[in-house]
Amino acid sequence: MAAMALAAARLLLVRGSGSWRRSRLRSGAPAHRCFSSGGAYPGTPLSSPFPGVPQPVFATAGGQEKFETKVTTLDNGLRVASQNKFGQFCTVGILINSGSRYEAKYLSGIAHFLEKLAFSSTDRFDSKDEILLTLEKHGGICDCQTSRDTTMYAVSADSKGLDTVVGLLADVVLHPRLTDEEIEMARMAVQFELEDLNMRPDPEPLLTEMIHEAAYRENTVGLHRFCPTENIAKMDREVLHSYLRNYYTPDRMVLAGVGVEHEHLVECARKYLLGTQPAWGCEKAVDVDRSVAQYTGGVVKLERDMSNVSLGPAPFPELTHIMIGLESCSFLEDDFIPFAVLNMMMGGGGSFSAGGPGKGMFTRLYLHVLNRHHWMYNATSYHHSYEDTGLLCVHASADPRQVREMVEIITKEFILMAGTVDVVELERAKTQLMSMLMMNLESRPVIFEDVGRQVLATRSRKLPHELCALIRSVKPEDIRRVASQMLRRKPAVAALGDLSNLPAYEHIQAALASRDGRLPRTYRLFR
Repeated sequence: MAAMALAAARLLLVRGSGSWRRSRLRSGAPAHRCFSSGGAYPGTPLSSPFPGVPQPVFATAGGQEKFETKVTTLDNGLRVASQNKFGQFCTVGILINSGSRYEAKYLSGIAHFLEKLAFSSTDRFDSKDEILLTLEKHGGICDCQTSRDTTMYAVSADSKGLDTVVGLLADVVLHPRLTDEEIEMARMAVQFELEDLNMRPDPEPLLTEMIHEAAYRENTVGLHRFCPTENIAKMDREVLHSYLRNYYTPDRMVLAGVGVEHEHLVECARKYLLGTQPAWGCEKAVDVDRSVAQYTGGVVKLERDMSNVSLGPAPFPELTHIMIGLESCSFLEDDFIPFAVLNMMMGGGGSFSAGGPGKGMFTRLYLHVLNRHHWMYNATSYHHSYEDTGLLCVHASADPRQVREMVEIITKEFILMAGTVDVVELERAKTQLMSMLMMNLESRPVIFEDVGRQVLATRSRKLPHELCALIRSVKPEDIRRVASQMLRRKPAVAALGDLSNLPAYEHIQAALASRDGRLPRTYRLFR
């Protein structure tokens, strides 16, 4: 009997669930299947929404932010800006409207020195190690960066330690001790960085300094960002305090935070940054530089042997590096977005760059320059923009014997900027610019810097979807218009390496003023 029962069970399994279901239907059993969740919604298929349950809200790729950047101004003029963002950690920092552009009346290089002295001993913390240990309790890290127009002190840490972080930032910015030992260590760090700048095989940082010096001769953003060697020994506490007294004032500061509650951040700001006396005293700023950038154009040359820049045994070819720039516009002007799209259209990179369209392989400097002239090692477009001016430039590298031809190729590309703009090319550049914007803003520290810089410059912040709308609205005539305006300016030229075949500055200027970008022909009696 047991064997017969087992055989019947096997037969039932072979027939499958269909036979079982038909037998259940014939016996009058319910047709629907009973689920373990109970019988609250009998007969409701899973493809239909349950009655009485709210409709779900799903995230979309093109969804706009549901919250805005909140800004509060304290009684002393300091602005507090925050952007909510879910997560355990936050990024908080103080951005200051100071930098190398304000050093006309001071020793050049003060901002560079202050960057090296950041997060050193203060009134509350005896050493940098004590500061780092305090941050470590909240899983925190710190950094300070200076540019031509902004100094930024930033900390990323657990959101629960916000009170400690803001107190630490206030102490670091307003109460640094600046001991003789710390200043001497900063001198050594600055000296090392200057030596590294002149020895590194990548010349882009040095060329950027040179092109700014050429474009804005001895004023504002044309002043040296790095401390000159002759000024290193002259830096002392008195010089630094004199600068800090004028530029580290509350009305020139923004406390920005991402991943924090705005009211909590404002409360911490009032506690630590309102009514406090800085280390340099409470005297009012009396010597603030309010100069507006004056574009001059010109050339800066640096003859240098570039034949031995290889760091390893493999030889690196000797190259001459040229950077040609023209004035664009401030980031506060409406034309800033068309210039950003134009810079993306130019794109470019090195001859060994790899990747697809997302890496810029369809940009003009790739299609028209690197793909057609195999002897060029680099052709890259850069756009530097400030509160009162901007600079769009192209960096190119080639063998010293082909410098003249390389310069003519770049001047032709500048002329073509004001020519016909292909619609497909424009749409690709706009899409790539929006993609880069959105991908960068996935990072919390980048959001922090964006919030801080925008609020520091404009007292408000444009959200990403607003910027994307402005990018989408750029038309071919906008590109031609801004390029034509740019070409009316004198060029700025920076040249590094063997410059024996570099065309005269007047010839480069004449090429950019011509219709086809060709350099004037030169004839030599002897070769």
